[in-house]
Amino acid sequence: MNPSRPIVLSFSGHDPSGGAGIQADIETLVSHQCHAVSVITALTEQDTRNVKRLIPQSSENIISQAKTLLDDMAVNAFKIGLIGHHETALAIYAILKQYPEIPVILDPVLAAGGGADLSNDRLIATVVDLLLPCTTVLTPNSEEARKLANLEDLSECGLSLLEAGSEYVLITGTHESTPSVQNQLFHDERCWETYTWERLPASYHGSGCTLATSIAALMAHGLSPIQAVLEAQEYTWNSLNTAYQTGKGQYNPNRFFWMEDDV
Repeated sequence: MNPSRPIVLSFSGHDPSGGAGIQADIETLVSHQCHAVSVITALTEQDTRNVKRLIPQSSENIISQAKTLLDDMAVNAFKIGLIGHHETALAIYAILKQYPEIPVILDPVLAAGGGADLSNDRLIATVVDLLLPCTTVLTPNSEEARKLANLEDLSECGLSLLEAGSEYVLITGTHESTPSVQNQLFHDERCWETYTWERLPASYHGSGCTLATSIAALMAHGLSPIQAVLEAQEYTWNSLNTAYQTGKGQYNPNRFFWMEDDV
């Protein structure tokens, strides 16, 4: 028999254009030699440019689907992406609190890459109050970090999000006006490390999904959060550097460049 693979359960939205959401999560998990299982949090109408409509799934269905999977499989990590509604956040929390031993990687998708707002104050408050205390690694971009912390300075944001309960906070700098991309990792009440990456020229659909899911996959394989954060950034940068364009908007990361021996 073939050896088993680590299992990652992704709570994420469906992207019919194939660049982000659950499609991005599954591609990333497969490329890391993980088995992907999923609970769809919301359907969307979107293309490679922006999200046009968000259709949340019922909290009852989310809880039921997750319980069915968890009763059958030994899940090694949770990845959370698009939530979209505060009741969805409550449903996810109801699952997480039953499995405190499973690491949680949370990508707080508060807006689409094209700018469409995918959150409101009530959802943000629910994420901060309930989900962050359950989170092992939080991966906001700079704009999301400011919304979650209600602060402007990114260092203050990172420390505030640690205080809110997340064990590690990786704030990505792609949205900042800097020559290179600087990602800051916060842990243990301080800025633990700053990573500098060459800024690539295009705009990419699903880059945040790719990063967070790569961290989840690597942790499912047994890597520490710090090592997983480092290797996931390298994986994501290479995915973006070899990206391709399918429509009239953002590029799709190439998530299948990583060969089997690299895991």
